[in-house]
Amino acid sequence: MPFREVLRVAWRSILVNRMRAMLTMLGIIIGVAAVIALSAVGNASSASVTQRVEGLGSNLLTVMPGAVQQGGVNFGSGSASTLTYTDAQSIAQDPGVAAVAPMGQTHGQVVYGANNTSTLIAGTTAEYPQVKPTTMATGRFFVQQEVNQASAVAVLGSQIAQTLFGGTGLGSVGQTIDVEGMPFQVIGVMASQGSNGFQNLDNEILIPITTEMNLFANGSQSVSTIAVSAASQTVMNQVEQEITSTLRVLHHLGPGQSSDFTIQNQASILSTLQSVSQVFTILLAGVAGISLVVGGIGIMNIMLVSVTERTREIGIRKAIGARRGVILAQFLTESVMLSLAGGAIGVLLGVGASALIGYFMHAGNVLSLTSVLLSSGFALVVGVVFGVYPARKASRLKPIDALRYE
Repeated sequence: MPFREVLRVAWRSILVNRMRAMLTMLGIIIGVAAVIALSAVGNASSASVTQRVEGLGSNLLTVMPGAVQQGGVNFGSGSASTLTYTDAQSIAQDPGVAAVAPMGQTHGQVVYGANNTSTLIAGTTAEYPQVKPTTMATGRFFVQQEVNQASAVAVLGSQIAQTLFGGTGLGSVGQTIDVEGMPFQVIGVMASQGSNGFQNLDNEILIPITTEMNLFANGSQSVSTIAVSAASQTVMNQVEQEITSTLRVLHHLGPGQSSDFTIQNQASILSTLQSVSQVFTILLAGVAGISLVVGGIGIMNIMLVSVTERTREIGIRKAIGARRGVILAQFLTESVMLSLAGGAIGVLLGVGASALIGYFMHAGNVLSLTSVLLSSGFALVVGVVFGVYPARKASRLKPIDALRYE
């Protein structure tokens, strides 16, 4: 029998029981759609993590002070005051360093008219926008001359501007605020940045680091962190080694002494987070893949029922000369057609679900072509594997026994 005829007979057999065929395909449809959709969820999560980490700065290295140890207790990285503004200026001379933004921090009261709030006051340099992405909603960031002169100028976070000036806070530029009793001129308001996981970036005030050291740190040059932007991602490890070497020389540390600082490499953090996201995506897809196996079992069950129902038909066909291979091909083709049809519908639903996931998670296109191909291929394999036994059983029926079957 020609293969075209085998397809026609198989299709006609499926159409005879449309509802049963649809219910049989349901497991494959759900399985394929779930694999594609859950892979999209994993990709969206990975994209979100990547976006948040990269939003902290381009090719970012963060140098943190060492830890205070007291009574045998380690108080954690950053608890000691081992970094200075001079360290940051020296690091800026290292090859491969694009920009450096040391941070000196204190908390204080900020007042404008009848409004006041307690917030983080962060001193930094004019290179801060180069190190950490900063979009100005209005006004400008302070320049190097204002850092050199320790000018009393301030750039407000969007939340602080709204708290002090009401509304959008964009009319604050040019106004004078009191920061711990000191008058500061507002020269800019930053666009909303949200949280970086450690602090609310909209609830802070940035001032020149020299001003912060003179007015709020009693002249101390200690800084809480030094953010460094490497010239490119390919030189980040090299720049990390150069920073380590520079600081160890400045801090007079011998070969056997531990560093009194730590360096966080954005690339390493991002790589680790992406690896975790990939494992999470594979786990989700694996769980969804179980539905495909269940769908395959459903196909085998229905095909066995179909063989039983059509025993006399098989007997008649074999009695008039149909070979075992033809009977095997017919039932195997039915199984594969059910699986492929379910897979096609599942792919359409999965692609639609992926588009919705990307839209609502603001992650763009999160559809994975790999998940589409793997789930479609697995659906085909399921149709073949779970269709072989029923087809083989049908082909092995003896004509005389089939014809006598009631």
